Amino acid sequence: MNETIDNSNRVAASRPKGLGMVEHDVPFGSNCLRLTLGEWLFVVVVVAVISCLAPVLWQSVEKFEPGPDYRVPYDLSNDYYLYRRYSKLAVDQYETLVVGDSVVWGHYVSMDNTLSHYLNELAHRGGLAGRDAFGNLGLDGIHPAALDGLLRYYARDIKNKNVILHLNPLWMSSPKQDLQTEKEHDFHHPRLVPQFTPEIPCYKASFSQRMSVVLERYAPPSNWVSHLNIAYFQSMDVPAWTIEHPCDCPLEAVTFKLPTSDNYEQAAGPATSAGNNVLDWVNLKTSLQWSFFRRSVELLRRRNNKVFVLVGPFNERMLAPESIEAYRKMQIEIEAWLRQNNVPYYMPAVLPAEFYWDASHPTNRGYAELAKQLLENDSLIEESAGLSPGRD
Repeated sequence: MNETIDNSNRVAASRPKGLGMVEHDVPFGSNCLRLTLGEWLFVVVVVAVISCLAPVLWQSVEKFEPGPDYRVPYDLSNDYYLYRRYSKLAVDQYETLVVGDSVVWGHYVSMDNTLSHYLNELAHRGGLAGRDAFGNLGLDGIHPAALDGLLRYYARDIKNKNVILHLNPLWMSSPKQDLQTEKEHDFHHPRLVPQFTPEIPCYKASFSQRMSVVLERYAPPSNWVSHLNIAYFQSMDVPAWTIEHPCDCPLEAVTFKLPTSDNYEQAAGPATSAGNNVLDWVNLKTSLQWSFFRRSVELLRRRNNKVFVLVGPFNERMLAPESIEAYRKMQIEIEAWLRQNNVPYYMPAVLPAEFYWDASHPTNRGYAELAKQLLENDSLIEESAGLSPGRD
């Protein structure tokens, strides 16, 4: 018996290491390559440098030359990497930036029929500017809670500028639109709203989802990857895209050609003035959207911007009498805050019925009329159709 054990030990000892017999006292003996602490630090540094440089180098590869009347393409409304890139160019190109939701963007009109287009047209006609003075920085669906996040994290370059900031009352027309309801529901641009505080009652994302959003705001590589997914992979990540397109090569999908700005939804026809819509307008004292809009005004002013607020126009003809009365009371409160805080503003009268597509979106004629009203006052024409305080 002892002789058998001795023979086994001699055979085991005679076997070359790595041929089926591994000494148990060797840590990580199954690993082919083991890095030292210094080597791991080197790897981390290399990966970090590449990750930080990739989004910057990408801009020299992906052609992006916004022309006249440019607006962020409708298909890229959630591409905040592109919005950041465009806002930086717009700051250098335009005297005045027009910021807001689909009313500014021009939801039912072509890119050459938007508010900024007609403002530029009138400015050129009046000899106020040798080049376009107004840039369209509207984004479809950007309600005030999301606008605050957009300006705070993706439009940091908007400084020392004239800014026309649009307020669409539609976002305060019900507790649901105001994001006050406790029941979860889908809303536009959830990645732009505060992830932790202040709390959005209807936003029920998990902790990991919220942390992912926060990381994307401060990590250029994550933001750039989101841009690639939205622009080239139909808003899916590459693994999900390959499942939907099993025969296609992901590299071929990256064409370096961004969608055009002239893709927009066609309206069925001008709005009807039924006058029977009852809206549950929220109280401004408890309104989330109004509080976020005020935050946006204050943020822009801290960045040394001259802010001018455009309220509406809202198609009151679609409302029942009691809703019109509640809306006008809300207008008075909005006006009081703007006056109290010395924010120049304009509340246009209700446009003719045929100048609206719906409750808040003007037709091309509506935009032309609105631009004309804005530029009729001399205080709005100074400094290449810029803004000056005191307008009411």
